[in-house]
Formats: sequence, C-alpha cells, structure tokens
Amino acid sequence: MFQNQNRKKVVLQGLLALALIASIAGRVFVVSAAAPKPSYDYYLTGNAADVTRATSGGLLLMGGSTDVDAAFTWMIGKAGGGDFVVIRVTGADGYNPYVYGLGTVDSVETIVIKNLGAASDPFVVNKIRNAEALFIAGGDQKDYVTLWKGTPVEDAIHYLVTRNVPIGGTSAGLAIMGEFSFTAMNGTVDSSVALGNPYNSKVAVGRDFLVLPNMTGIITDSHFGARDRMGRLVVFLARIVKDGWAGTAKGIGVDEMTALAVEPNGSATVLGSGSVYFLRTPGMPEVCQSKKPLTYRNISVYRASGSATFNLSTWSGSGGTAYFLSAEAGVLNSTQAGGGIY
Repeated sequence: MFQNQNRKKVVLQGLLALALIASIAGRVFVVSAAAPKPSYDYYLTGNAADVTRATSGGLLLMGGSTDVDAAFTWMIGKAGGGDFVVIRVTGADGYNPYVYGLGTVDSVETIVIKNLGAASDPFVVNKIRNAEALFIAGGDQKDYVTLWKGTPVEDAIHYLVTRNVPIGGTSAGLAIMGEFSFTAMNGTVDSSVALGNPYNSKVAVGRDFLVLPNMTGIITDSHFGARDRMGRLVVFLARIVKDGWAGTAKGIGVDEMTALAVEPNGSATVLGSGSVYFLRTPGMPEVCQSKKPLTYRNISVYRASGSATFNLSTWSGSGGTAYFLSAEAGVLNSTQAGGGIY
C-alpha cells in the first residue's frame, strides 16, 4: 500500500515537473519572439543639424529606370530648402549626391530600413517625421509592405501628409502609393499570366497601407510600356471591383523615365520622356474567376505625355488621347486605330 502511494507521489511530482518545464519553455518562446534588434544604414550629405522650412504638398509618381531630373527639381522646390529624406530597404546612398546636386537643400539623407526593429527605431522614425521631402526608392514592394505596414514608419509618412510635405516614389516606391497596391507577395506577375487567371496566386493585390492625398480608389504600376503591364493593371482593377473593395477602381500606369507631378488640388503634369496612363472601370467585369481568362469590357483609358495634363480630382485630362480598352477571354484590344493598347 505504501509502495503504491509512493508511486502515485512520484508520478504526480513528475507531472508537475513537466508542467513547470512546459510553462518555462512557453516563457522562453515568448522572449525569443521579441522584435529584432534594429538594423538600418544611414547616409548623410550636407548639414547634419535638423532645420525647419515651409513646404508645399504634392505627390511625385515615377515609373522607374533612369530618374527624371525635372521631377526631383519639382520636389526640391516644394521642400523649401529643407532636408530631403530617401527611404528604402536595400541599396545605399546613390540618391544623396544626385539630389544634392540638383538644387538647394539643407541635406539629403538616405535610410536603409532593413528589418521590423528599424521600422520602430526612434532615430529612423524622427528622421522621417522631420523631413521636408520624402522619396521612396525602388526595390521590392513586398519588403515595404512586410517591414513598414502597421509600423511607426507608416505613421511617420502619414504625419508628413499633415505637414504638407511632398512625397514621391519610383518603381516599388510608386507601387505602394495608391489606396490599393500590387504587393508582389508571391513574386512579380506578367500580363499574360494575370489575364489568363485573375486569381493566380501571383496576382497579389493589397490595401490599407498608405493613405495619401488624391490617391483614393487608385492602384499604380510602373515600368509600364517597357514591361507590357497594361494587361496586369486591368486585372488588378478587375480584382478590386470583383472582390468588393470598391465600386469603381482607377489605375495609373507610369512609363520608365517618366513621372507624374501631382499638386494638392489633383492637377498633374507629366515630366520625362514617356507617357502616363489613367484607367477607370465601368462596373463589374463580365468574367473574373479563378482559372478562367478575364473578360472585362469598356475600361476607359487616358494617355498623357508631353504637355498633356490630367486632374485626379475630376479624372479628366487635356491634350492627351482618350480611348476604351477591353479584355476578351484574356486578350486585350482597344478602340484605337489598329486596336493598340498603349
């Protein structure tokens, strides 16, 4: 009898010990899941001290490849001679000497935000909040969504909007400037793949990231004509409407070596050598289903280049070319002579 009681006591002690180990292990696991130590690179050209200058708001939407001098000059003019800040996840300080040499700024600062810890670091966040101009460099928008969304970096960008600070982006930087964005969470996607199956896993469309002036209901795309991205932008728009995110969706596609300079009232001018395309949906797509080619008719397109202008508030332009675009069983055609889509 005593032996049985001893056995029960030993078993009970063993169970308690296992419970304690599990509890400790759980605590250790929680500690190991803490935010990583901040990792970032900081580069400075010009004055290290912070200055405060009067600024004028606006957005710069750049299509990637060779940067447009006139576009950066436009941003510098709105920065009032203050501190021009560039943020990115990869790369180095290539923009510092370039921007510093284009006009009068107090400094050019590049911050390479490498992890989630850096996106909450007070030094990084304060540098962004104190900027007189902010530019989001190219790279991979998946990194920007993963590391910046829902962090103090995102809050700092929104704070700049309240200060009427000009904000720009190129390539991946442009991709995150609309209310909706192609997140590239599963890699990039070309137009033929997207048109053939709008619900392909690579057609990764997101929302609820940046909230910038005049960008409500809009998704953007870069390297537009050079990488034949009209088809995938049409699919992005179809998905936004089909998934119930917006009754009407709008798209802006920007060519390489081209930028769109948007004033606070929505009026915009094209800078650089290419075109900017403005798309708007007519309603629900006729066929937008998994593993079926897209059919979506009569999407309005406005192509602006050179001296042509466009207003994002009224969604109308002057001096450009207006036409309609349709996807028929995954194949694009337009009302332009010859059916050209660009």
